[in-house]
Amino acid sequence: MPRFAANLSMMFNEVPFLDRFEAAAKAGFTAVEFLFPYDHPAAEVGKRLKDAGLTQALFNLPPGDWNAGEKGFAALPDRFADLQASLKTALPYAEATGVKRLHLMAGIASRSDPGAVAAFRKSVAYAAEFFAAFGLDVVIEPINPRNVPGYFLNDFIFARDLINELKMPNLKLQFDIYHCQIIHGDVTMRLREMVPIIGHIQIASIPSRNEPDGEELNYPFLFDELDRLGYGGFVGCEYNPRGKTTDGLAWFKPYAGVKP
Repeated sequence: MPRFAANLSMMFNEVPFLDRFEAAAKAGFTAVEFLFPYDHPAAEVGKRLKDAGLTQALFNLPPGDWNAGEKGFAALPDRFADLQASLKTALPYAEATGVKRLHLMAGIASRSDPGAVAAFRKSVAYAAEFFAAFGLDVVIEPINPRNVPGYFLNDFIFARDLINELKMPNLKLQFDIYHCQIIHGDVTMRLREMVPIIGHIQIASIPSRNEPDGEELNYPFLFDELDRLGYGGFVGCEYNPRGKTTDGLAWFKPYAGVKP
């Protein structure tokens, strides 16, 4: 049975961020993820997580100036120093939460630019080597161009090939089913092909990015498929609730309380 992680950047927005850990636990989640924890002290984030009895499944490395439109800088040749600094910024939060995987964002750049491709390869390899010393995985996630126009990593095949080329044991694919359906379709066959390199999965309905309870995909089938494939990682609920978060959790009730 899949192990679901509530995304606290998108869910439980009825309460302040630090109070969402308790809200997620009360709703039956045993794990959480979020985009960025850096507006809060690492010790306080870790305390809220521990007090709620939750496991931290994932969070993102610093993306640069998010409010100005930056989405990471791994593919930006002139931002390698920022990339290096961002890894050190994330470490106290990884230690405080006990997280085992971190998402490295690529940034806004063109994959037709050889300089961007080389910068991304260099950054990914550097980050994976850096975090290997701390027992942490690095995941990279293709993001669809509708939600983030111009995002460098917008192709699952490119991500797969890079992971297979680098052959770094702690470098994995973050397989967001929502993004895959928009970019490629044929989600089940791609899961079957790529499950050996998948380190984290995320879900949302398509096309609305709401609760995974309808629209284009049959999520109960996909959840069963993950069991058939032997996927043992987390499934992050990276969706926008239609209303109050707890009002939209009927889909989750069969899975509530499943331990990490």
